[in-house]
Amino acid sequence: MRGLTSLTRREWLAGATALTLSRHAGAADARRIISIGGAVTETFYALGAQGELVGADTTSLFPEAATRLPSVGYARALSAEGVLSLRPTLIVANEDAGPPAVLRQLEAARVPLVLLDGGHRFEGTLARTQRLADLCGRADAGRAMVARLQQEWAASRERVAQLGKGRAAPRVLFVLSHSTAQMRVAGRDTGADAMIAYAGGINVLGTAFEGYKPLTPEAVIAAAPDVILGTDQGLEATGGVAGLLNAPGLAQTPAGRARRVVSLEALLLIGFGPRMPQAVTTLADAIHAIHASQVRPA
Repeated sequence: MRGLTSLTRREWLAGATALTLSRHAGAADARRIISIGGAVTETFYALGAQGELVGADTTSLFPEAATRLPSVGYARALSAEGVLSLRPTLIVANEDAGPPAVLRQLEAARVPLVLLDGGHRFEGTLARTQRLADLCGRADAGRAMVARLQQEWAASRERVAQLGKGRAAPRVLFVLSHSTAQMRVAGRDTGADAMIAYAGGINVLGTAFEGYKPLTPEAVIAAAPDVILGTDQGLEATGGVAGLLNAPGLAQTPAGRARRVVSLEALLLIGFGPRMPQAVTTLADAIHAIHASQVRPA
């Protein structure tokens, strides 16, 4: 974690978590959990633990009921005062929560804080699910949920394999956009890169760089994607498909010329939460269908 060694963090979190569980064993109604991270909140709801949530961050958009929880702000721009004002007995967050100074303030306030490991693998989703179940005293529900996710994942992998038979893998460019002036594309070691691979596609910039970088027309044109992938929120922010393709370089790609654009809701697509098997199947169906159809501009 930023500002703390990983060893110090693990030692402190382990002790804090044990303290929390011992304090509230047999007294679930005493838990006051703040959930930071859309997939974290979604998992708590899926486990039936929503009654113990007293706050969530602004990325907690699913289910819709989560948006009515008291807000602690954006996950990476938290305020210690805002978090502590909700009198939490436990704070659970993705490891990219911050800023570091706020996490240190929460630590100093002796509020147990659990930072869940990141990672863009299905196995990580399973591990986080069981960890959250254990934290809220629903270990059995966690095991049942993990078993269901494994079954759904097997069906998803079979679907992807069927779609890929006898076909070239779609070459996909992921564009993360908040406006036409703020667009980044995904390289390797990103959630988008992992999801494209799981869906049977090829991230056209997956070997070019790591993380997300600003869109440059030359690189995008040279990458020549078959399909442009984005989020529903990003597409709305840029004014739809037409607005997105106004970004320099995108209209000059094979995908842009044919208007082959796919979008999914952001938390579904790159949240790595309990809907991950559904997300992979939906993405695979979309990119393979649009690639195979070779849709031409109107």
